[in-house]
Amino acid sequence: MKLFGHPESGHAFKVRFFLTAHNIEHEYERVDIFSSRSERQKEFVENARYGEVPLLLHDNEALVQSNSILLYVADRWQLGLSQKTSLRQQTVEWLMWEANKIGMCLPQLRSFLRYEMNEMQGAAKPWLLDRYHHDVGIIEHVLSDGRQWIVDDAVPSIADFSLCGYLVFADQANVPVPPYTTRWLQRLYELPGYQPPDQLL
Repeated sequence: MKLFGHPESGHAFKVRFFLTAHNIEHEYERVDIFSSRSERQKEFVENARYGEVPLLLHDNEALVQSNSILLYVADRWQLGLSQKTSLRQQTVEWLMWEANKIGMCLPQLRSFLRYEMNEMQGAAKPWLLDRYHHDVGIIEHVLSDGRQWIVDDAVPSIADFSLCGYLVFADQANVPVPPYTTRWLQRLYELPGYQPPDQLL
């Protein structure tokens, strides 16, 4: 099994973190996402259908889109995804939610600060900030009942790994992380195999 990623990608981070936390053997190869697509590794170009990281190659399958990859690995290794129907459904719901919520607004805010791009025009930045505060508020509310993990209180699920993908970069986006969410992130940081993205990827 081989994973392609880059340290700037929260999507790649969430997948590699899940693999390392569960000691799932794999190769890792960095893709220069700032290079021309034509200059990237041939194996990556031929298999990454949308030209993005992460890409996971396993058993002659090319798997793309981070949350889809998490579902594949969780099913294949029977890890991070409850077999109880209600918990499984909740987990999948969180994956769908993350992709268009916290996984959309936070990386946009971070990119504008990280790469010193032109200031966002008009209402773009306030809109993204409002989205972030609303989205992280939902996570905070769920965790405020004292649970350890997002879905199954006994163990972290792939929902936890998915949601942390860009929250680990919150400081680079200059946005606050509320207290219950901060403590939840700290529990993830204490899992075996955790390293910051610039070390893990």
